[in-house]
Amino acid sequence: MEKPEREYPNFKLDGKVAIVTGAARGLGRACALALAHEGADIALGLRDVTTAADLEKEIRDIGRKVIRLQMDVSDLRQIKDAVSQAVKTFGKIDILVNNVGIAPDNPAEKVTEEDFDRTINLNLKGTFFTAQAAGIQMIKQGSGRIVNMSSQAGFIALDNESIYCMTKAGVNHLTKNLASEWAKYNINVNAVAPTFIETPGTEPWLKDKAFRKSVLDRIPLGRIGKPMEVAGAVVFLASDAASLITGEIMLIDGGWTTR
Repeated sequence: MEKPEREYPNFKLDGKVAIVTGAARGLGRACALALAHEGADIALGLRDVTTAADLEKEIRDIGRKVIRLQMDVSDLRQIKDAVSQAVKTFGKIDILVNNVGIAPDNPAEKVTEEDFDRTINLNLKGTFFTAQAAGIQMIKQGSGRIVNMSSQAGFIALDNESIYCMTKAGVNHLTKNLASEWAKYNINVNAVAPTFIETPGTEPWLKDKAFRKSVLDRIPLGRIGKPMEVAGAVVFLASDAASLITGEIMLIDGGWTTR
């Protein structure tokens, strides 16, 4: 008697197309490489399209197709043009990794209007309109996966990061709203929320021994995260293995928020 076939979780991304914003370095770079490693073709969203030639080559060496897109997410025209170019090149968009964000370090009483506006424009406005542009295409297709880059800062208070924390809390709630609104189109919208990760952006702070110790003292696992540890969660949420997950914010914080 033949045994019934079992349907196992599928973590592969063969035949999928992903846009990754802020792809030149750090978490964006790791996400682009991890998605390509699992089979996806990649559109690299870049603030400066002349950068990331080395990343483009690395993805090609993996055996995947890749293009570089001029995509400063503070410019809505660039967002729309980049998404249009990705669709023209690949014919579809299956995955969006909404990675762009900044975290200017400033006590609340010293925050300027320029600080405030720039952080809101990139972290919230850019995230929304990039999701909207990709979402319009995904609605046409009847499917898609969006993974927004949040932070543990969306759940906790970090001194001197009031505007950053506010925007990441906004990203969390935006994620839930889009997940609810677009579920009828078979679009899953989730977010990942990392702790401090070893990236070029965090290097100025983490190389300070006192600051690094203060961070490690708050992480039960006792170490700083690596970019690929965040990328692994992004790959999972982009895969068919996560098909029943939407509206979730996945903390990747080494246990920080358990205390």
